[in-house]
Amino acid sequence: MQIAAKAEARVGVGVEALARILAYAGGAILVALAFMTMVSIFGRWINTGPIRSIPGDYELVEAGVGIAVFAFLPWCQLNRGHVTVDIFTNALPARGRALTALIGDILIAILAYVVMWRFYLGFGEKFPFFSDPWRDRLSMGYKPFFPETTYELEIPVWNVYGLALIGAVVFFIVAAYTVWRSWNRFARGEAQ
Repeated sequence: MQIAAKAEARVGVGVEALARILAYAGGAILVALAFMTMVSIFGRWINTGPIRSIPGDYELVEAGVGIAVFAFLPWCQLNRGHVTVDIFTNALPARGRALTALIGDILIAILAYVVMWRFYLGFGEKFPFFSDPWRDRLSMGYKPFFPETTYELEIPVWNVYGLALIGAVVFFIVAAYTVWRSWNRFARGEAQ
C-alpha cells in the first residue's frame, strides 16, 4: 500500500531543492578553502614583505571541511550515493532490491536522527546564550562558563557547530523522505 504517492512527488521537489542548495554551498566552501590554502602556501613560500601565509588557515580548513561534509550528506542520501553491496542485491528480484533499499533507508534515517540529536546536544554545550530556564526548555544543558573559541583566530566554536547542525537537520529530513520514497517503490514493486 502506497503512502500518498502524489504528495511524495511534490515533497520530493522541495527536498531535492533544499539538498541541492546545501550541496552547492558545501562545494563553494570547499572551493574557497582550496583557494585560501593555495594562497597561504604561496605566502609561506615567498614569506617576504606583505606576502605571507594566512594566519589561522588550518583552523579555517578544519571548520570549513566539517561544515562542507554535513552540507553534502543530504544530497548523497537523496541520490543513493552511499556505499552499497551490489553483488548481493543485483541477484535479487525487483521487490527484493526494493526491500533492501527500504531497510537501508530506515537504518540511515535512524543514524541521521542520532547524529542530528548528538550534534544538537554538542551545539547546546557550546552555545553561550539564553537564560537557564530557556536552555532547560530547549534541552541545551548548562551555559558554558567560558565560550570556547579556536586558538589562533578565536572563532566561536558554536558557530561551526550551528552551521554543521543545519546540514545534520537537513540530512535527517532527506533521510526521512527517502524512507517514504522507498516505501512507495517497495509497494509498487519497483527496483531502486
